[in-house]
Amino acid sequence: MHPKEVQPAQRRRGAELEEALLAAAWDVLREHGYAGFTLEAVAARAGTSRPVLARRWAGRHDLLHATITYASRMRPIFAPQTGSLRGDLIALLRELNNSRLDLATAMGVQLGGYFQETGSTLADLREVSLTGQSTVVDDILAEAIERGEIDPAKLTPRLRTLPVDLLRHHVFMTLQPMSEDDIVDIVDSIFLPLVRPVPSLRES
Repeated sequence: MHPKEVQPAQRRRGAELEEALLAAAWDVLREHGYAGFTLEAVAARAGTSRPVLARRWAGRHDLLHATITYASRMRPIFAPQTGSLRGDLIALLRELNNSRLDLATAMGVQLGGYFQETGSTLADLREVSLTGQSTVVDDILAEAIERGEIDPAKLTPRLRTLPVDLLRHHVFMTLQPMSEDDIVDIVDSIFLPLVRPVPSLRES
């Protein structure tokens, strides 16, 4: 019996290699947090060498930014298009609640060392991962303004992010998904009353 020929391993290049490196980096971050998130650990997980990573990312911080962007991109969220502001927001919060728990946990809980080391905040890291992108919330709110469901004068920067901020706060504090009742309560009891147009005298 002739021994089986061993096929040479295919060398990964370009986008395929970068995707594999970022997938390995995300695994290391989730399992070991920022303390264990080193170029050496990521290289070992990816089955490559540290210089391969160093040629793409100048250091640990740049690799972390790319990893968070990668993890966000792998969980795309689209505007629900239910036809109403209330329906869109509830559907969006439900989707975020179901699909982004591990990402939110990594960004808010496992990166304490990174925030302390760099003096940056969760908001700063979020901006890095969203550079050049409009958010789904922006799209939902723009469509609601066109339908006359929102008074644009009431829509301050803080209010624009309020529903997602409240969901994120719940996840960070409890490390658990939010209940359906609480999602609906955020939209019906907190957000919508703050942004709805005041009915005109003719409508009231």
